[in-house]
Amino acid sequence: MSNDWAAGTSKAVGQTASAGFQIGVRRTLPMTEEQAWSFLTSAEGLKLWLGEVSGFALQAGESFVSEEGISGEFRVVKPKQQLRLRWKPSGWAAPSTLQIRLLPASSGRTTISFHQEQLDGPETRERMKLHWEHVLDEIRRYTGE
Repeated sequence: MSNDWAAGTSKAVGQTASAGFQIGVRRTLPMTEEQAWSFLTSAEGLKLWLGEVSGFALQAGESFVSEEGISGEFRVVKPKQQLRLRWKPSGWAAPSTLQIRLLPASSGRTTISFHQEQLDGPETRERMKLHWEHVLDEIRRYTGE
């Protein structure tokens, strides 16, 4: 039994009062913030988490549509620190909010954090958890770790 149930609430794991369902996944990798940013914003890195995109500037207010059908708009772009965007695969009724943060760790390592909210339910939350874990595994492979 969860403590939420014992307290008399009916919220499921990852459910919030104001942002629907959410998920956060993070990994600390052997790369500096500069290296992490450079990879995430390269064509190879973008393909992992955004899909095949071309012809857009990585700046707040910029919209995109990937060849895989993911669409959205960048809301916050802070180089070497944070990306926040609306993120919606084809087939979803509404977009989610995706935030990618780069957090300095010790000895030239950086924690890459994916946080997604406004998901429509626990099944989508679980699918996205697996998706972002896979993306972080692929980034880890890129680092050779």
